[in-house]
Amino acid sequence: MTNFAQLFFDATSLGGLYAMAALGIALIFGVMNLVNFAHGEYIAFCVFALIVPSTDAVAVMFLGHAPALILIPVILALGGLVAVASEYAVFRHLRRADPVAMMIASFALGFVIRNALLAAYGGRPKAISLWPGLNMPVNIAGASVPLLQLIVIVTTLLVVTGLALLLKRTRIGLEMRAAAENFTMARLLGVRANRVITGAFALSGALAAAVALIMVTQTGVADVKMGGQIMLVAFIATVLGGLGSLPGAVAAGFLVGIVSVVLQAWLPLEARPFRDAFLYTLVIVCLLLRPQGLFVPASAKPRV
Repeated sequence: MTNFAQLFFDATSLGGLYAMAALGIALIFGVMNLVNFAHGEYIAFCVFALIVPSTDAVAVMFLGHAPALILIPVILALGGLVAVASEYAVFRHLRRADPVAMMIASFALGFVIRNALLAAYGGRPKAISLWPGLNMPVNIAGASVPLLQLIVIVTTLLVVTGLALLLKRTRIGLEMRAAAENFTMARLLGVRANRVITGAFALSGALAAAVALIMVTQTGVADVKMGGQIMLVAFIATVLGGLGSLPGAVAAGFLVGIVSVVLQAWLPLEARPFRDAFLYTLVIVCLLLRPQGLFVPASAKPRV
């Protein structure tokens, strides 16, 4: 029972982290048909906003000194602002371009953000202490669970519920859903493109900021490359769930996290270093069997 409870909390918290990252990518793809590979750099940018620019190995807090009630809204707003600024400066001018051109532009934007961070902070990872008390274990059902894991699980549920209500009950949410179904037709029916796309980027950036806060609290490290790995996993989850499907992105994010933790727990010791190879092999098999994604309704038609 103890092992099962421990496995459940580990898998659910990791899956929640992946689900939030995948949601940020799926939001933009649903509206603009764009896979924004700069999303990982939004995460890194929000982490480094917590500290003073320096090349030292130990970080000096800047925004990180603020109380949580102030820090969290500020970082979420900063993530949204960075994403909206990138849309205004780069992607708005490429809306009529080929999707491949926009994807390449997102790679270039990510490269620019990463090198700006390298110039300001150097290439060495930095030790950073943000809310260390959240890593203290709490005993639940015989399992030793860090408080942060519980916060991640609850936060993910709140984010998913809030986003579902936003998309179903608000005007901007309905416009986003309409744009995701058929952007051209939505514009003809009066949906304001700038409003919808700006809203999608703001939400995506805020999700990146939330992921950044969780990651830096868990790891205690600020690294310019820290968004790259989770961006890759989130992109895989977005494809696995069905490109453009927000519920699919959430479900696939949880699935990838759960499978990753289960493999780590159940693989023989000598095979555990190759866990990711087993995980991505399963992803390939899933996509071979259902290339449109695991959680897209059979009645769904491809966008044109």
